[in-house]
Amino acid sequence: MTQFVLASGSARRALLLQSSGYTFTVDSPDVDESPLPGEDPLTMVERLALEKARHVARRHPGLVVLAADTTVVLDGKSVGKPVDIDDARRMLHSLMGRTHVVATGVAVVTGDSSTGFVDSSTVHMSSLSDDDLEAYLATGESLDKAGAYALQGEARNFIDRIDGLKSTVIGLPLPLVVAALDELGIPRNTM
Repeated sequence: MTQFVLASGSARRALLLQSSGYTFTVDSPDVDESPLPGEDPLTMVERLALEKARHVARRHPGLVVLAADTTVVLDGKSVGKPVDIDDARRMLHSLMGRTHVVATGVAVVTGDSSTGFVDSSTVHMSSLSDDDLEAYLATGESLDKAGAYALQGEARNFIDRIDGLKSTVIGLPLPLVVAALDELGIPRNTM
């Protein structure tokens, strides 16, 4: 039995929710994820999460819809997903040996009501040798991820420390999402 709709094509988000015992359907939104002129990254991820949830909610009247959007923030600017391997290489070079923020915006839409919030975690990334960087790029996991890395994949080997929720970096601040779904009475299978 469907309890809610996850408005996301992210396998990572679905896996986090499944591992927490939720039953849901998935419906990927089709929204323009471009930042608005002058928009700061935290505002952007919350806005995009709300747009995604509202877009999918129109196709599922009466159901609770959950959506999220994640970005990497370096020097106050959003680092999106790379367009190709060269862009991924450039992104990772800019992040290596530095600290950056990963911000995930979450939105829940129920009928005419909607709520959104943002959670951020600070990530400390180590430097990589050219060989290690090229080996990581060869895995292909960098191409559809904000900041060109996947914490739950091989990138875990070059993350020194995370201050905040690991699940926020993966794409869904799970304890906060569980609390929001609990407030709505969305049950979980805890067996």
